[in-house]
Amino acid sequence: MQLEHLLNLRAELKDPITVGETGFGTRQIVDVVGGTFEGPRLKGTLVASGADWVTIGSDGIARLDVRATLETDDGALIYVQYPGVMVINEAAMNALAGGGETQFGDIEFFTQPRCETGHPDYAWLNSVVAVGQGRLFPNGVEYNISRVVN
Repeated sequence: MQLEHLLNLRAELKDPITVGETGFGTRQIVDVVGGTFEGPRLKGTLVASGADWVTIGSDGIARLDVRATLETDDGALIYVQYPGVMVINEAAMNALAGGGETQFGDIEFFTQPRCETGHPDYAWLNSVVAVGQGRLFPNGVEYNISRVVN
């Protein structure tokens, strides 16, 4: 098993809406307002229609539930959904509190993106198994996403 670079995705986010302590942790909703993505076989923008329904547990782990829509430069729409985890360590707390940023590897921040599209040029994405590593920047996140290959 190997990893092959699929794309980098940079999402711009609104400030979180805090629902409150739900018994599962602190629930927040973070709307996606835009962004970009680029890889060897696709490039485009994030449609302002997605969000992250994140739960932050008392164990210091943020459990992600993200849904977003990508639009390629040639007009194809790709739905992407991913669970993930972000361990809220000191670097993450500093970035989140002060609007700073982290670098890849500063925090344990991983996702499992799954894509769906009906566009024939991108149908190959429907069977891709992918993993992503995240980092924080002011009002956003960036993911380095790879596909698992033989």
